Amino acid sequence: MNYLRSIGIEDLGPYQVHSRREIIMLLQGIRESKQLVRMIFNNGSEAIVTTILEIDGDSDRVYIDCGPERAQNQRIVDSDNVSFDTSLDRIRIVFFTTSLDGCMHDGKPAFYFSLPSSLIRLQRRENYRIRTPRSSVELFLETEEGGKQKFSAYLHDISAGGIGLLDEQMLLDNSFGCLYTNCRITLSDKSVIVADLQVRNSQEISLANGKKVRRIGCQFVQMSNRTMVEVQRYITKIEREQNARTIS
Repeated sequence: MNYLRSIGIEDLGPYQVHSRREIIMLLQGIRESKQLVRMIFNNGSEAIVTTILEIDGDSDRVYIDCGPERAQNQRIVDSDNVSFDTSLDRIRIVFFTTSLDGCMHDGKPAFYFSLPSSLIRLQRRENYRIRTPRSSVELFLETEEGGKQKFSAYLHDISAGGIGLLDEQMLLDNSFGCLYTNCRITLSDKSVIVADLQVRNSQEISLANGKKVRRIGCQFVQMSNRTMVEVQRYITKIEREQNARTIS
């Protein structure tokens, strides 16, 4: 599946879960904790945010919420592969289906698909993305004339391995492997990280209000040890702030 490429791990064997009981437990945990799930479809070019509604162990079906647009929902049903990306207890969870259908659930439109035969549980620290407060990112793309073209986006999430950008104007070159150099990432604490960013994946996301934006996943390239420490320090800071709000 194309989406596997964006995970950035050649051998997924150690991270795969095949136990039916464990798969159901993980999906139930995602549902009970009301975790948002990113559903990627149409050959990885589109995505929406959804939630798990029910896991029916008797019929081996998983029910999820559908999107707000009928045409988009039809594209989801027509997709040969649909990927799901979420997290549970700070561990990234990824699973897939090759067949998804529309239905009614508690009187509302929904989707259902067969219980996955396996899922991917990524416990490696560098694969855990944390949502960040909205802040600006300046990107620079080298032109054929030897100059640099400047773009602006917003920081959406960050991990030790890269960042997720929100391109609201959809002006960025989102082709796989595109390299942006000397990008200035302004964090919510006003500190600035300068790094090269390489595009690894891109999806169009429909927000709750119906607005469409593009999320672009970028990998840090040849980042200095000092900058890595700054990134990890910031991730720890955001985690503590989020945990404090949860406790209070």
